[in-house]
Amino acid sequence: MPLRQLLASLSVSEQVRQIDFAVGEHCTAILLGLPATLKASDEKKLQHFADQHEVVFYVQPKGPDSVYRLYPGSEPNLSYTLPEFSVELAFLPSDFTQVNHAVNRVLVRRALGLLDPQPGERIADLFCGLGNFTLPIARSGARVLGVEGSDGLVRRGRESAEANALASQVDFAVANLFDCTADSLAALGHFDKMLIDPPREGAMEVVSAFGDEAPKRIVYVSCNPATLARDAAILVNTKGYRFVSVAAVNMFPHTAHVESIALFERA
Repeated sequence: MPLRQLLASLSVSEQVRQIDFAVGEHCTAILLGLPATLKASDEKKLQHFADQHEVVFYVQPKGPDSVYRLYPGSEPNLSYTLPEFSVELAFLPSDFTQVNHAVNRVLVRRALGLLDPQPGERIADLFCGLGNFTLPIARSGARVLGVEGSDGLVRRGRESAEANALASQVDFAVANLFDCTADSLAALGHFDKMLIDPPREGAMEVVSAFGDEAPKRIVYVSCNPATLARDAAILVNTKGYRFVSVAAVNMFPHTAHVESIALFERA
């Protein structure tokens, strides 16, 4: 109710397009879809609300790249931690993150247990986002390439690698993996292992592009059992992989959505 009353009191109340909430380890942020220029009276109301309720306001005038921090001007910042791997990842309220931080820790732990990264290995993390799996893999001593289609996510992934003293173990690349071909995949080099964490559309183009130099072990993290099943069929029936195991992680309790982790290996 206090937020509803605040927004109704703004001179631009009719122009509020969206309200997003992002919860981090150190703060809660509210992202408002508002015009780029706000009246001083509106800014004062937002600042008072932020101080009273201990939140951080961000404004998004246009697309996701237009997001800026309104108040307070600096700390605290949005981030989440993966304590088992001594990793902290910063993010913006417009960035994709797993909303259930506690279950995300379980997801990362189980995925890395299956991947079993070792020092000296070269591992790919495809659809890497902010580096949710990339940085924990790097903590093992393996060399990791994170590939993601969003420039902003890759930029923040690099910043987090630097902040966590992992920059020497991690490389990031921007690429549209839905346009993946055998040639573009081969250009990334040889990988001992691979982790794939695609959106609901799955990773059909990636798994279809595998050739003779494909990694011996793949951990596939999926938020859509249907596309996981489709891609598993490609890996097993046409790419010579053995379907080893699958597990479910209840990222979204009391909903029909589920995260799964599948392991594939080939000789």
